[in-house]
Amino acid sequence: MISVSNVTMRYGAKLLFEDVSTAFTPGKRYGLTGPNGSGKSTFMKVLTGEIDPQKGSVVRPKKLGVLSQDQFAFDDFRVIDTVIMGNKPLWAAMEEREKIYAKPEMTDADGMRLGELEGVVAEEDGYTAESDAAILLDGLDIPEPLHNRKMGELQGGQKVRVLLAQALFGHPQALLLDEPTNHLDLDSIHWLQDFLNRYEGSLIVISHDRHFLNSICTHTADIDYQTIITYTGGYDDMVLAKTQVRTTIEAQNAQREKKIAQLNEFIARFAAGTRSSQVTSRKKEVERLQTTELARSNIARPFIKFTMNRPSGRHALEFENVNKSYGDQHIIKNFSANVARGEKIALIGRNGVGKTTLLKALLANAPNFDKQDVKFYELGLDSGTVKWGHEAQIGYFAQDHRQSIENGTNVLDWLRQWDPQASTEELRGVLGQMLFQREEGLKPTDALSGGEAARLLFCKLMLQKPNILVFDEPTNHLDLESINALNIALQRYEGTVLLVTHDHDLIEEVATRIWHFDPAKHEIEDFKGTYDEYTAAVSA
Repeated sequence: MISVSNVTMRYGAKLLFEDVSTAFTPGKRYGLTGPNGSGKSTFMKVLTGEIDPQKGSVVRPKKLGVLSQDQFAFDDFRVIDTVIMGNKPLWAAMEEREKIYAKPEMTDADGMRLGELEGVVAEEDGYTAESDAAILLDGLDIPEPLHNRKMGELQGGQKVRVLLAQALFGHPQALLLDEPTNHLDLDSIHWLQDFLNRYEGSLIVISHDRHFLNSICTHTADIDYQTIITYTGGYDDMVLAKTQVRTTIEAQNAQREKKIAQLNEFIARFAAGTRSSQVTSRKKEVERLQTTELARSNIARPFIKFTMNRPSGRHALEFENVNKSYGDQHIIKNFSANVARGEKIALIGRNGVGKTTLLKALLANAPNFDKQDVKFYELGLDSGTVKWGHEAQIGYFAQDHRQSIENGTNVLDWLRQWDPQASTEELRGVLGQMLFQREEGLKPTDALSGGEAARLLFCKLMLQKPNILVFDEPTNHLDLESINALNIALQRYEGTVLLVTHDHDLIEEVATRIWHFDPAKHEIEDFKGTYDEYTAAVSA
């Protein structure tokens, strides 16, 4: 069990949470929620012991599984060894044992120490460590040929999955995972959900994936009102309960304020008269009825609304026998499709199978499209024909979206270029919808966080009013409130959408058609229907 007593943390002058006391018990799985900047990662670091609380204390078990945020810390180690390092006592025993065996001659003390170390290795399941680590890696889509490679040879997304396997390794008594689904494809996320639902220790997870939280969490610890309140159930259950509590208090306050107003009117009328005893009793009643002071929530919800200047033609996009290869690797093979106006297509499949490649290749000859948005990329197809529809106007959100915003300017000036006719007040209004308040419009673009950069690109798309939206991993760096706002905006959008995402709810609630990339067959399955209908057809 992890227990927290009277913990307080500030960030500069900002109070994150104060006098928090709570416990995370074995067998329960907790989602740690709150908007960006509320203190989730800070609280997680307090729980792991990476930082000390400014006030209060934390009691934690001996064996903690923690998802490392430093992708480069293990570059010189084999992948399989990096995973085994998740069990620190085992790894320390194995390293010391290796040093003793490497000695040209062993003393009696070395022999006795070896016996002790072998006991530790046996107790920590060290004799099956490599096979256990391999099972975790396979589940997270790290194939066997990579297990003996150095971490430095892996791509960023692969490193994250190895570090996730490290946190899960060695049967930790508690697991603390900060954004474990980042860089995971949908299949890996589903595997992780199943694994965590079988986990018997204490689990605390930060995630901006609503479906993931709803699927695994038995409880939700929400950071808001400068404290942490634990609710039973997943994210949606927490939002409902939190709203009900707030609504109840607000209704009670309204009734009390009405009663107080009536009493104060009586006091004002008769304060100087002969009914002093009644006035005194009503003054006491006013004191008793004082309304509950409601702390201000730190949750801020953006308002996203995508509109069109004009609709596209009936056929938004047609392409035939499209092919794309890199060297001997065939990425896209003879894929043809006709996309009707208003369709919303989700591109799904494992990481690296060609989803981004297809989007960028299709955009290579798109009309009315700023090629700056896909710079640093070898565009075009090996063969095939692509025809964008009449009046097609395309808005694009790149996976590496931070590169779409040039440095050396500020937020307001960068946004102005996409609608030079818009007044400063109009631009500030759009920025306000995306939570850029007042002077934040003058913030240098160099200083934008990932989430701020994403919201600024949404501002650009709202100004451009395209009739075709192409999104490549738009939820990276967004908090839950922003993802939910994007979900609703895409559902209400009347234009055409091409969407690459690993967010289950976004696919399930937005997509009307699925393109599934199958790397084994080098084919793309074109399913005309929702994600629920697709999964039902696949499992039938």
